Amino acid sequence: MAKFELKLPKMGESVAEATITNWLKNVGDTIAADEAVLEIATDKVDSEVPSEVSGTLTEILFQVNDVVKVGQTIAIIETEGGAPAAEAPKAETAPVVAAVAATIEVAKEVAAPADFSGSDKFYSPLVKNIAKEEGISVAELDTITGSGKEGRVTKEDILDYIKNKGNQPVAAVAAPAPAVAAPVTLAPAAQAVPVSVNGGDEIVEMDRMRKLISKYMVESVQTSAHVQSFIEVDVTNIVKWRDKVKNAFEKREGEKLTFTPIFMEAVAKALKDFPMMNISVEGEYIVKKKNINLGMAAALPNGNLIVPVIKNADQLNLVGMAKAVNDLGNRAKAGKLKPDDTQGGTYTVTNVGTFGSVFGTPIINQPQVGILALGAIRKVPAVIETPEGDFIGIRQKMFLSHSYDHRVVDGALGGSFVKRVADYLEAWDLNREI
Repeated sequence: MAKFELKLPKMGESVAEATITNWLKNVGDTIAADEAVLEIATDKVDSEVPSEVSGTLTEILFQVNDVVKVGQTIAIIETEGGAPAAEAPKAETAPVVAAVAATIEVAKEVAAPADFSGSDKFYSPLVKNIAKEEGISVAELDTITGSGKEGRVTKEDILDYIKNKGNQPVAAVAAPAPAVAAPVTLAPAAQAVPVSVNGGDEIVEMDRMRKLISKYMVESVQTSAHVQSFIEVDVTNIVKWRDKVKNAFEKREGEKLTFTPIFMEAVAKALKDFPMMNISVEGEYIVKKKNINLGMAAALPNGNLIVPVIKNADQLNLVGMAKAVNDLGNRAKAGKLKPDDTQGGTYTVTNVGTFGSVFGTPIINQPQVGILALGAIRKVPAVIETPEGDFIGIRQKMFLSHSYDHRVVDGALGGSFVKRVADYLEAWDLNREI
């Protein structure tokens, strides 16, 4: 038997550790290649860790609720066809010891996967070996669309890619930029405040995600100088247009057309107009983001919050935006998001109007510098200006609440940005084709 070390795989940019939430296999259980062995939770999403090999689980090195770093060995799996795991007796002669050592090294080479640590994705040893033999780089392998569970690349996927490689142009892949380490600031230790508990009170421990949300919200308030700007927007034309096209849209696309993608489109346009809102802060440096990746705060059924990200939102038309919003929203509610779905956001939008709130003062999603809250749409009396004079009419209006980081965003920029979003919404074309 050969021993294979099951390690915690890389799960996406900035994910450095995970908490073990459940072991799906026990010591002594037989495991198939790509079969899930345990469930883990990161600060973003929950996921499963599959085995890269077939064999028998012999050791579990961490227990439920233990925090494990990426790359740490979490379990030992015995596989068939390797060198004996038992130590050679001390009485063995030097040549025999050397032979055993050589056999162990061969077993390690068979069990250990190729070094693909530069990739954020999980690949089975077989796929890695095929890629190595065919001279396929990590960057090129990352471009292959997988048909396996959670989009993993299977043996068939890579063989099909190799077969068709000569007939298809290979997209150039930019080399990853070196990571810039952010200076660490030590925050003063918070002092516990005694809480009065009466006899009839119930004490409930926060779940893991609520603890993380609590931690991040406090850190954000302590990090950023939060300032808010509010603006009222007339969205009457948008409401009328959506009422006119939503049934035909759903029939044609198989997707519901909500207000959210319309607002996200306006935000993406405004970020292109004001690129200094699409930045992050790293210590004393400003990082200007090339891509516009919109975070979409979503409430979960258990009352917690998660922020999936629409990548390159400015490159999507309204149909693509609606599909992205619906897909991420549905998978968030079903607990099917992948770690990469919550990574890389450059600006965040939260819809507080879903719960009837007129406006709010949202907390910035670090290390971003702005977040926009969408208020409830309401029918209100308003002054309507016409060439014949002013009159009072019923209009559909809402508030946009913009929180931004005053360390790097002044009032002129913060206010101009949210005003531009409002301008795009109020200028909506009632005859727009979709």
